Amino acid sequence: MFRETIRTVAAERKSNIILALDLTSPVREGLLDLSLKLLGELNSLLCAVKINRHLLLPLGLYGGVDRVVDYAHRLGIPAIMDCKVNDIGETNRVIAENYFDAGFDALTASPLPGWEEGLEPVITLAKRKGRGVILLVYMSSRGAEEVYGRMTLDSAGGLRPQYELFAERAAEWDVDGVVVGATRPEKIAEIQRLLKGRVPIYAPGVGVQGGSAQNAVKSGADYLIVGRSILAAADPVRVAREIRDLAWAALADRGVSALGLP
Repeated sequence: MFRETIRTVAAERKSNIILALDLTSPVREGLLDLSLKLLGELNSLLCAVKINRHLLLPLGLYGGVDRVVDYAHRLGIPAIMDCKVNDIGETNRVIAENYFDAGFDALTASPLPGWEEGLEPVITLAKRKGRGVILLVYMSSRGAEEVYGRMTLDSAGGLRPQYELFAERAAEWDVDGVVVGATRPEKIAEIQRLLKGRVPIYAPGVGVQGGSAQNAVKSGADYLIVGRSILAAADPVRVAREIRDLAWAALADRGVSALGLP
């Protein structure tokens, strides 16, 4: 259901931009109001909002972040919790339950716990509730190669890059998306060929981290996750519109995508 929801919103708004609402402040006062203000100003240019611990830790889940989620829903966009679930199964289930109960439509998860007594409870719960799980396959940080790019033994005893195995797990587990950094368009293209359109690609790292919106989409990214490039701009609306227009044009040029463009 989540996969269809975000695709519908993206098509209606002609935007595949997800705002990473990763605001920081030395004081908590005003952080919630600023979050709501920015979301209200930018929502027409977005297909979703992503929230991380930047807001969760100072505001709390209930009475703080859940108000941002509720506002996003009233504006017509889904909310993703970037919690990177990465624990034993029972703990993962409790984490997912709390975020889903707070209204989140999807969450991110690390593939490292594996399936059995790992992510199975999360993915099963998400499917039962019509929510989404987005799996980390290759993060946007410079040091990601140390883990995601490491050569690993596969089930047949051969050496393969870790990210290939993570991408295969994403398809096998039927998750709703994979994260591949926009900072590595060549990996986006490789993973897109491996997935063959079965799982949408979400690409963070546009702008401040060095990723190009156009290159990421042309390489196979379906959704772009953009934070600081918009939030730190003197005119966030103008910058968001520019990125949205570039990314949507690149998506249209690709012809066929997970968003269902002709």
